[in-house]
Amino acid sequence: MNKHDFPKIHFYDQDFVDIYNKTWSWVSSLWINPETGEQDSEGLFIYPEKDKLVINQFESIFSTFFLVYSNRNFDACKNIDYFYERQEASGAIRWKYDVKTNQPVLDKDNKEGVGLPLFAFAEYNLFHKSANKKRIKDVMPTLQKYMDWLDSKFKKDNGLYSVPVSASSMTNSPREKVYYPVDFNACMAINASYMSALGDILNDKDISFQYRKMYFSIKTKINSLMWDNASGFYYDLDKDEKQVKVKTIASYWTMLAEIPNADKADLLVEHLNNPKTFGTDHPFPTLSVDNPNFSEEGNGYCGSVMPAFNFMVIKGLEKYAQYEFARECAIRHLYYVLEGLMPNENKQPGDLFEAYLPNKEGRAKINKKDYARSRYLLTAGLSTIALMIENVIGLSISLPRKTVDWIIPNLEIMGIENLSLKRNLITILSNKSSRGWEIQMESEKLYYFTINILDQKKKTLPIPSGKCSMLIDKL
Repeated sequence: MNKHDFPKIHFYDQDFVDIYNKTWSWVSSLWINPETGEQDSEGLFIYPEKDKLVINQFESIFSTFFLVYSNRNFDACKNIDYFYERQEASGAIRWKYDVKTNQPVLDKDNKEGVGLPLFAFAEYNLFHKSANKKRIKDVMPTLQKYMDWLDSKFKKDNGLYSVPVSASSMTNSPREKVYYPVDFNACMAINASYMSALGDILNDKDISFQYRKMYFSIKTKINSLMWDNASGFYYDLDKDEKQVKVKTIASYWTMLAEIPNADKADLLVEHLNNPKTFGTDHPFPTLSVDNPNFSEEGNGYCGSVMPAFNFMVIKGLEKYAQYEFARECAIRHLYYVLEGLMPNENKQPGDLFEAYLPNKEGRAKINKKDYARSRYLLTAGLSTIALMIENVIGLSISLPRKTVDWIIPNLEIMGIENLSLKRNLITILSNKSSRGWEIQMESEKLYYFTINILDQKKKTLPIPSGKCSMLIDKL
């Protein structure tokens, strides 16, 4: 598969372009036939380990956010459809499966195999990148049954959900005594919000209202019980509903759920800038720097920087129009990802890793040993592809709305070429010519283009089929 099959990005730093291209060329190696264990483009997107072939709900959901940009070379829905097909009569969908046996993989501390509930979040994004309304209609009964199962199994009398902390995938995070995890409850709110939005797409007022009501109920509970004004942070709760004062990256799911008001969001953003909490050189550590368990080596979820959680934080910042800060963090993160491709001090080759160090370049360690898996594309692709297109270049695309928004702090030489919007290939490039800054565009069909140069100008224009260009000074 040649890289020209994929959308081509343009950016003034060629290293960013190279790692984007390399990621696409590597992704095909992780499509594996479950029966043979061999590489197969028709298989599932899995990280193979020793004799195990395990598919993971969290990673499968997040991988859809960059696979949607593959120009249909890869099926972004394949993995999550696998989970839907395993749904039990109760509505249960387990967090991991052995794809050789199709049996759930359950841990002793997570006997129900519950994972973060984010299927509707993924489906909403898939809809805006494919405009496939029929898919939403088809998967809605599965999503409803799944939400009913979560409600019946994990919801307590106080309206919050109690699940094992390991359900969040933050395996060794120091969150002992936690009974009501802030991340799981925020993710229930996220999923309810997107279930309501999917109901709107189907023009089903009952679904829309049911999940909107559910969203506001969870939001109210999180704000009343989990927020601490003194430290400006959301915390997990113990069984007695007392806050467990450990600051972890888990609290930032609340921003993606749009749970904090503007004042609370400002306080959470302050922590992302504060070197004593989450403002490390490489944004963002999974545990606050002022925690006694924080490790400069990362030590799993005691300080490592994880691409999936960075993606989550950056998308949360977007919800509060923090576009410039989100872009700055994405670029800083990508520079550390690029450094990780270089050989380390022991002359070991670099790669894309599962986890990174919080204050210097390199892969995260546990007890001075490398633990972060190499070429861990299931989440690394979020950084090198999704953040690259959406935050560094700044493009936000909706196929059903026929819109492309370009949000940038200032004009730079950058853009995208041959991005497939279903049966429409588009190109958007900015260059500086003798006439000033010029945006060149090409499209096979009409769409609506909004350019938003932050704090300078914002303009929406219909872009006809064919080639055209516009001078920024004339807008």
